[in-house]
Amino acid sequence: MISPTYYSKTNKIKNKIERIIKMTYLGKFDPLKNEKVCVLDKDGKVINPKLMPKISDQEILEAYKIMNLSRRQDIYQNTMQRQGRLLSFLSSTGQEACEVAYINALNKKTDHFVSGYRNNAAWLAMGQLVRNIMLYWIGNEAGGKAPEGVNCLPPNIVIGSQYSQATGIAFADKYRKTGGVVVTTTGDGGSSEGETYEAINFAKLHEVPCIFVIENNKWAISTARSEQTKSINFAVKGIATGIPSIIVDGNDYLACIGVFKEVVEYARKGNGPVLVECDTYRLGAHSSSDNPDVYRPKGEFEEMAKFDPLIRLKQYLIDKKLWSDEQQAQLEAEQDKFIADEFAWVEQNKNYDLIDIFKYQYDKMDIFLEEQYKEAKEFFEKYPESKEGGHH
Repeated sequence: MISPTYYSKTNKIKNKIERIIKMTYLGKFDPLKNEKVCVLDKDGKVINPKLMPKISDQEILEAYKIMNLSRRQDIYQNTMQRQGRLLSFLSSTGQEACEVAYINALNKKTDHFVSGYRNNAAWLAMGQLVRNIMLYWIGNEAGGKAPEGVNCLPPNIVIGSQYSQATGIAFADKYRKTGGVVVTTTGDGGSSEGETYEAINFAKLHEVPCIFVIENNKWAISTARSEQTKSINFAVKGIATGIPSIIVDGNDYLACIGVFKEVVEYARKGNGPVLVECDTYRLGAHSSSDNPDVYRPKGEFEEMAKFDPLIRLKQYLIDKKLWSDEQQAQLEAEQDKFIADEFAWVEQNKNYDLIDIFKYQYDKMDIFLEEQYKEAKEFFEKYPESKEGGHH
């Protein structure tokens, strides 16, 4: 049973929010009641016009194009991996709406994004290059480096570590008074990591400007959401730390962009962190080495595919006479060619020298990196067959 004192505290939080900025979502959708922000139904029809975000049609169109690019890239990379031309990759298919939304809510000049490993759509929205993403998944870690001016950290494979890094950056932003906000994300499985809780607790304690996202895609590899937690949802995990939390339909771009614009503004004004659960679904496999048909219940995929974020947003645009099937075909042809050209470049530039692994860490290698490089060089000279499968 929830203590009555909790409700009094949440009312104080709500009143504080109301005084600072006019809120449409935060403090008005209670995660304890499993309330969720939705704007579109599965057919792309507006069901909550009062919750429509204040963004232009052009902004929505551009977001849709990035979502579509990520989907086409996922399809292409899956084909390349099956041909043995890509080592691995983790698809964002089904999660494009929330990923593009939380990036589009940022000021990309001052704000940072700290990702996990399933964030292809978010990387693209942030400004990462398709060729860099592909280079990373082909086995060259140089692909993790973002272009100059793109405040996007490399993929974090260690689950939960991104929350700690994001909290640290947000702490620095607050200390230096940069006005920056940090967005970081993990999955439903990542919410069970101890480091995740440690990060959100520290973030709230110091009221840092960080938005913590949990992309609840229902599966942590083969572990179902029902086997992950007995909590009513994942948003309530912020309650213990005092973080305002909210649930949004993660497959509804219009709901997501409205929520994320609001919580980013809330954090930027010095009110501390927010936790957002995006209720979404992983339409693809966990990774290119996974077969979800082994563990997903029969019929689940077909049912959840009806809520595909691309289909919903495309239908919304078509209904508003902003998009057509002819434009869709042209877009896919252009994007498919662009993606293929990027991969051709990657295959020509995938190799690297051993020293490249060490020398790009700092402006000049320190004594520890020098020792590591020497040790690695001696190892590969002694066991040259170990290079097989790599790109030295």
